[in-house]
Amino acid sequence: MAQIAANANSSSICKIGIIGGGQLAKMTALSAMELGCEVAILERAKEFPSSKLAANIFYGDWDNPQEILKLARTVDIVSLENEFVDANSLKKVEQAGYTVLPSAKTISLVQDKLIQKQTLADAGIAVAAFAGVSSREDIISESKRLGWPLVLKARRNGYDGKGNATLKSEQDIDNAWNKLDGENRELYVEGFCQFTMELAVMVTRGRDGEIATYPVVESVQRDHICHIVRAPAKIEDSLINDATDLACKAVESIDGIGTIGVEMFLTSDNHIILNEMAPRVHNSGHYTIEACECSQFENHVRAILGWPLGSTNMVSPAAVMINLLGEVQGNGYPAGIDDALKVDGAHIHVYGKTTTNIGRKMGHVTALGQSVDDAEHIAQCAAKSIRFGAQK
Repeated sequence: MAQIAANANSSSICKIGIIGGGQLAKMTALSAMELGCEVAILERAKEFPSSKLAANIFYGDWDNPQEILKLARTVDIVSLENEFVDANSLKKVEQAGYTVLPSAKTISLVQDKLIQKQTLADAGIAVAAFAGVSSREDIISESKRLGWPLVLKARRNGYDGKGNATLKSEQDIDNAWNKLDGENRELYVEGFCQFTMELAVMVTRGRDGEIATYPVVESVQRDHICHIVRAPAKIEDSLINDATDLACKAVESIDGIGTIGVEMFLTSDNHIILNEMAPRVHNSGHYTIEACECSQFENHVRAILGWPLGSTNMVSPAAVMINLLGEVQGNGYPAGIDDALKVDGAHIHVYGKTTTNIGRKMGHVTALGQSVDDAEHIAQCAAKSIRFGAQK
């Protein structure tokens, strides 16, 4: 931290390296630049959303510590926009004397979801019942303990429904096992949680342990992909407190530093169960760009640099974010922007991806309002005009 502090108090530009160059890196880079920082990116391929914001770009395999070291040597601190970077590679970078936040230890406790569940359970945090499985027979055995339905999940590299399969009975096992490549991929099962609402909390934790929490939001998922985020969630104050406390405890259990997304279920009997956490800025916190005094992205930058955290207070009573998802395969050109821009109060973000696929996150729209319903109406009016995959 001494080097970072020295840069912050001199004429030198503070330099942040980000592993991964997608939309999360893009929005983080925008916040970093507003604070006078410079960003370098390590990516695997050319043409990525944050490329035009990077002062320096490195191309290479981010699981190769030598490639990460090329980035680390040019910056004051290394961060990342996803939890898929191999923790052992990050550890080697730390051993070489460079600072990585969130740390290799934090990533090692989160990127394998079975280890993540065990870590949370060991910390006394409520999670769905779970078990590792290495065969179809193991699933049958665990079904006797957990009951049907079950959720079969990949232990690593699953997101937006990729790596998940719901099993309603023993007859679903073969298809799910093959879909998730169970012969070559480590899997685990979870008991199905009967929930009434999906919730999320963004938590930013500084290097000194200071914590800033954002409002508890409702996350509307379809086919395991987030479609809508409503802030704040319409739940009782006691549940808001429970969800916030649980999220903070979860972040502390992995010694997380930076902004971390914590996803939860509200069960039918009014309990909070932690679903998953991501050690990075998160889709369910995009609304904070317009809706909060300090966004999740700016607070992430502040946290990893050891700077004071900003206020998470909302600037309006309510906000809604709607994801702009691909509906076809095609190019990433956004058709309908001109109509969407006619909607007063709609804040449109297009990520700049060159191609689109069904369900791919291509952008989002946020709107503020005196109520969640008002904000959602504005956001929907703009979002319905934008489509991806059409010819220019």
